[in-house]
Amino acid sequence: MDFNEKSADELAGIGAEAQATYEGIRGKNLALDMTRGKPAPDQLDLSNGILTVVGPGDTDGDDGTDYRNYGILSGIPEAKALFAEYMEVAPAEIIVGGNSSLTMMYDTIVGGMLFGMPGGSAPWGDQGSVKFICPVPGYDRHFAICERLGVGMVTVPMTPDGPDMDAVEALVADDASVKGIWCVPKYSNPSGEVYSDDVVDRLANMQVAAPDFRVIWDNAYNVHHIGEGPAPLKNLLAACKNAGTPDRVLMFGSTSKLTLPGAGVAVLAASEANIQDALKKMFYSAIGPDKINQLRHVRFFKDMDGLRAHMDAQAAIIGPKFAAVEDALQRRLAGKGIAKWTSPKGGYFVSVDVLDGCASEIIRLAGEAGVKLTPAGSTYPLGEDPNDRNIRLAPTMPTVGEVKSAMEVF
Repeated sequence: MDFNEKSADELAGIGAEAQATYEGIRGKNLALDMTRGKPAPDQLDLSNGILTVVGPGDTDGDDGTDYRNYGILSGIPEAKALFAEYMEVAPAEIIVGGNSSLTMMYDTIVGGMLFGMPGGSAPWGDQGSVKFICPVPGYDRHFAICERLGVGMVTVPMTPDGPDMDAVEALVADDASVKGIWCVPKYSNPSGEVYSDDVVDRLANMQVAAPDFRVIWDNAYNVHHIGEGPAPLKNLLAACKNAGTPDRVLMFGSTSKLTLPGAGVAVLAASEANIQDALKKMFYSAIGPDKINQLRHVRFFKDMDGLRAHMDAQAAIIGPKFAAVEDALQRRLAGKGIAKWTSPKGGYFVSVDVLDGCASEIIRLAGEAGVKLTPAGSTYPLGEDPNDRNIRLAPTMPTVGEVKSAMEVF
């Protein structure tokens, strides 16, 4: 039933039927929110034990250090051991910090602008106009960091294997003003891709004009599968070491969508040179992280087996919500020639591409029917989708029933 093959009269009839259905949905007075990738309350309940696993008289580390006090800027040894395994690095190659990897990434880019990066001759901010490569569709908060700090943004399209590496390699080869690339390498936000081994190897081996170029590897969804177990992802730091570019990558992660988003821990993993550079910059703004919270996470998870079991329980909650989205899209849009969408195996989003010029209107109409969606253009720098076609769906926060109701808008 490809709409492109329908006559004008047939399309008019389809439009009238759709309008009647839409008015019926409006009459339900829905108030549903699918704008952000938030864990639902029952997901948060899975982590309630973290609030009681450490109590008075139980705040010392394995070596007897009192974690109620100042110090240990790079994170407690127990947390570094656990999250080094999580990030597939050595404990000397990780910093365990506060609750937000976004804060860590922002501080990293600020540090590059003010003080530079190992391998560079001057701070990025003293080198004239500098740019970051932004695969699109992508994460709006990455773009917001660049916008806030005056860093230019150059887009490259995503492919099923990750960013278009021909385009990336062409941009970095001769232009020293290109200082980095944003990457969400597993279950990419919003389109759900997992970077292929070839893309990882090309990022590690590509020739770059800027000696202080960095891959910002935001592995936010490292273990966030929705039922089939975490997808494999090649270790970029290991690939960079093999390529002779060990300082190229800065890898970030957090427990924001593992435990409690407002009370998690964030990590930076990188070469020892990059770790020491980050600690030098942090020295002036912090004396130590929330070590009690780090200890709580270690005691709660115990080890990677415990962490993986916890994420299996998360998947059991959110998997049916993604299935409801897929069912609705297949039932209402498949074969009509008016939309295509991703069917991710993990992460927090589904990406829908509609006909050019239609995303803004669809989002407006959905809002008037009581379903809030991420604003049009959010998955592109400066909020400007040049084709006005991408829509990001975030199905985790509503209940399964609410997701089904929201998807009737489509």
